Amino acid sequence: MIRRLSATLAAVLLTSACAAPMASRPGPQAATSEPVTVGIIGINDFHGAIEPPKQSVFVPDGKGGTVGIPAGGAAWLASAIDGIRAHYPNNVVVSAGDMISASQFASSVYLDEPTIGVMNRIGVAFNAVGNHEFDRGRDELLRMQNGGCDKHTARQPCQLERFAGAQFKYLAASTKTEDGSTLFPATGLKSFGEGSRKVTVGFIGLTLKGTPELVSAAGIKGLTFADEADTVNAAVPQLKAQGADAVVVLIHQGGKTPAGSDPSGCTDFIGDIQPIIDRLDPAVDVVVSGHTHWAYVCDYAAINPAKPVLLTSAGVYGELVSDIELKIDPATHRVVSKKARNVVVQSPPYTASRGPVPNSDLVPVMQPRADVRDYVARYVEAAKAFSERTIGKLAGPATRREIGDVDYGGPLAGLIADAQLAATKVNGAQLSFMNAFGVRAPLVPAADGNVSFGMIYATQPFNNQLVTMTMSGADLKAMLEQSFQDSGPEQFLTPSAGFTYTVDRKAVAGSRVSAMKLGGKVIDPKADYRITVSDFLSNGGDGFSVFAQQRDKVRGATDIDALEAWIKAVPVRAVPSERRVLGH
Repeated sequence: MIRRLSATLAAVLLTSACAAPMASRPGPQAATSEPVTVGIIGINDFHGAIEPPKQSVFVPDGKGGTVGIPAGGAAWLASAIDGIRAHYPNNVVVSAGDMISASQFASSVYLDEPTIGVMNRIGVAFNAVGNHEFDRGRDELLRMQNGGCDKHTARQPCQLERFAGAQFKYLAASTKTEDGSTLFPATGLKSFGEGSRKVTVGFIGLTLKGTPELVSAAGIKGLTFADEADTVNAAVPQLKAQGADAVVVLIHQGGKTPAGSDPSGCTDFIGDIQPIIDRLDPAVDVVVSGHTHWAYVCDYAAINPAKPVLLTSAGVYGELVSDIELKIDPATHRVVSKKARNVVVQSPPYTASRGPVPNSDLVPVMQPRADVRDYVARYVEAAKAFSERTIGKLAGPATRREIGDVDYGGPLAGLIADAQLAATKVNGAQLSFMNAFGVRAPLVPAADGNVSFGMIYATQPFNNQLVTMTMSGADLKAMLEQSFQDSGPEQFLTPSAGFTYTVDRKAVAGSRVSAMKLGGKVIDPKADYRITVSDFLSNGGDGFSVFAQQRDKVRGATDIDALEAWIKAVPVRAVPSERRVLGH
């Protein structure tokens, strides 16, 4: 829980401090042996959220419940980080990946150049490469680091200004190129103080081993992704040899706690990062994590006493910042204490589909930092010509949601699947599927029902091409079973209208999907069907490897073009309301 002292209590403490006898000033030897405090300021999964994302962070309300607080936005994030910096003369700002891509329109339409500009102004020192950093391919990612205006995508770079590149360093210890070298440096060092008071923090940055399942194969051609724990353990002695007194891992992998948990807590923590931490060299002091978009602060020794690691994640979209404090003994060259909390980046109130979300006095309201605010405003204004174009009308909000602990695309995923089917019937498509993880934001029309291009872009910012393929009924079932394996995250694939299936998650793995029907007819395991998905799924993304094995693949329109055409095809497009996935 994020707490503030009451004014009365603060005054009492201040008075007590002033009334205390003045301690004698420590001598030179004592001063040398006192720990050096270092502040590490961590973010993750920013995803180009340069404007307030109109989302809430839920914190305990002190009455046994939670309250949603509007949070995020680059200018407010900059102020929050500055506020934490003020407490630490020795400080460093770091990121655990997915800084770019799956971004807001005003960043994405300019190839995330404004996001890099924001992070340069904030003063990030290191960013681990996440899976989304590869969405536009290796060459474009290298441009993010090095700058320049070479064109590697359909969009034109440097539209508003010449792109100078990141002033911070990307770290990619586990990402290997064809010759065995790392795509970016594996590690980085940051030193504080001088002489006998000098301390050095070493950083290892890496993405998750499963990155090939999460990005287009073309974007990572020639790259390999090594085991996370093995990579970290190999780098630790190298950092120690270079003088690192503390070791901090920036890793794009994470876990989660139950919905409604304290964002600075670690209740019932689970996740794919656990087996990684359980294998780490004991010299690792802190792990700054990400990927799951969940916020937590864990004293991992409570989970595994053999691994006294401090584990943090600041959620998503710059809505939180991890304030991590290390005390390092400069004489023994070791960390003597560590603690962390997640600070809410409270920004302006907004109106959600369920009503207003006001500011709260539970945590401070941040003020936007002027230089970052003005920089972002320039790109937002320039993007309006693209984003404000009306593309049609929607009968009501199309939302995405979770069912229990499983990601379910909801009515919005159904709307997208219907659009994909309509766009690819020319290629023989009979049904389409939309993956829940690919639905990035709810689609809430204006009061008059109007939907802008910027709205649908926020929902689908990937520009995936649609692929129609031939699958047998047996392969169709095998593919759906991959949603509910015992290992890895679960997510429902939402089908287009006319297809239904039933899920029993308590059944044995491989037997959880049944009653598949298309147009009321039971799917024949031996018959062939034409199915449309994004090229991301077509290549086996999100763990759906069955798609990669199929035949007669034909490419069609992009997902965003398909959704626009579907909405504008009728005066007012209805939002799907029927249940297509049964059982749950």
